[in-house]
Amino acid sequence: MDDWEMWDMHDEVRLSPRERITLLQIEADLRKDRRLTRRMAAVRRPGRREIWLPLSALLLGAASVFVAVMGIRTSDTTLLWCFALLWPLTLFQAFRLLCRAAGRGPRASGRITPWL
Repeated sequence: MDDWEMWDMHDEVRLSPRERITLLQIEADLRKDRRLTRRMAAVRRPGRREIWLPLSALLLGAASVFVAVMGIRTSDTTLLWCFALLWPLTLFQAFRLLCRAAGRGPRASGRITPWL
């Protein structure tokens, strides 16, 4: 079925021939945009990349708790410094996860930033 047959099927909406041609040109331009096609495909079916943020937040949280508990139990300053380095990373990943869940992340707003 081509584009003209699709428009003839809709009885509720009547477009003039000029409007139909304009709309078909816009649709053709949108089909040519490869970046838009990739972004729309990513929205339709989230890939395996979607699992890395929750997994990293979980692993960093578990590592932070383990290092903090072991550092407190043994009073080893090296473990406490490791906790001091891991904890901000854990909070940052948890913040990114919460922003994504709230719908204010890079995917929701349309801006693309690889680090956040």
